[in-house]
Amino acid sequence: MTSNAHAALLVAIMAAVTMLLRFLPFLIFRKGRPVPAYISYLGDVLPQAIIGMLVIYCLKDTVLTAAPYGAPELLAVAAVAALQAWRKNSLVSILSGTAVYMVLIRLL
Repeated sequence: MTSNAHAALLVAIMAAVTMLLRFLPFLIFRKGRPVPAYISYLGDVLPQAIIGMLVIYCLKDTVLTAAPYGAPELLAVAAVAALQAWRKNSLVSILSGTAVYMVLIRLL
């Protein structure tokens, strides 16, 4: 198998698995079937837990003992939090926070 065919096969398999995972809840919980309480609970708490884990993961290598003392990271987090509170748009918040961070690491 050529490398192009191998890459295409890998992309096709990943796309199929991603689509299956996206459609699975709709296939399992069709209309008329009650959603179990623990699934509803997980739907309520997992988004915040995942975001919290991502924030911790992104900030784990921040150096607070040497210049610039974590300023780019903290300012980017503040920008994301402020934009999210103001605009209530995750895409705008995350993209703007990333832009702020990239500019600050170049300037500081």
